[in-house]
This record gives sequence, C-alpha cells and structure tokens, in this order.
Amino acid sequence: MSTIMSETKLSKGNSTILPAAIRNALNLEPGDILEWRMDGETIRVVPRKRVMLDNIIGMISHGGDAVESKKKAQTGRQ
Repeated sequence: MSTIMSETKLSKGNSTILPAAIRNALNLEPGDILEWRMDGETIRVVPRKRVMLDNIIGMISHGGDAVESKKKAQTGRQ
C-alpha cells in the first residue's frame, strides 16, 4: 500500500474529519470503528470493520472455542 499524507484540523467540538483519500483507500463506511492508539507522542488510528451478522453466521455451529471465535469476530479476522 502506498503512503497517503493528509492533515485535518481538530474542531471546537473536538471532532476531526477522516480524509476522503484514506477513507476510500481503506473502503471505510459509516459505522466502521476507528481505534485510537497512543504511544508516547505518537497517535495511530487503526480501522476495524463493523461485525455484521453475515460475518459470524456459522462460527458457532462448527464448534471450537467460543472466546476465540468472539475475538476473531471483533477484530474482523477469519
């Protein structure tokens, strides 16, 4: 993936806009989750897709570890 540089301004209400170039490159949609991670002075924003019913159907029916299945569903991993 190529590097996309962009900047936004923090509003008076402490909101910011996710730049369209980044939103489009990651195919993000309203309702997707952005995890904000801080390490010292560095902030990373990591996207997570919403978990939809279609994403989890069948995970429980085949057995396995329910806790691990929940973690996979929450992180979007399969």
